[in-house]
Amino acid sequence: MRFTPETPFDNIESAQQFVKLLVEAIEESRRDVDADIARAENDSSERKKQALQLVSKNLAKLSRYMISSRRILKNLRTLRHLLLEERQVDKHLQITDDHREFKGWS
Repeated sequence: MRFTPETPFDNIESAQQFVKLLVEAIEESRRDVDADIARAENDSSERKKQALQLVSKNLAKLSRYMISSRRILKNLRTLRHLLLEERQVDKHLQITDDHREFKGWS
């Protein structure tokens, strides 16, 4: 029986795609914030600059977490493929063994 996903997050591949898009959005936000920090250097607003630096630091942390999540999802996908392949091999071996037993009875 084949599994049909009902939502975009029902399988590892769609979760990987979501995380990939999220990383891209985070990186784009980081570039925007870095540009704002550069502009704040010219202004005399030290408080705004500090707030932007905090935002940049938190975006960097979030980016690292998302990259780590991508690796975990990739590992899970690899393990799933290994397990499914192993099950297919086991099933094939069982069919072959069953066939041998049947031939032995005749």
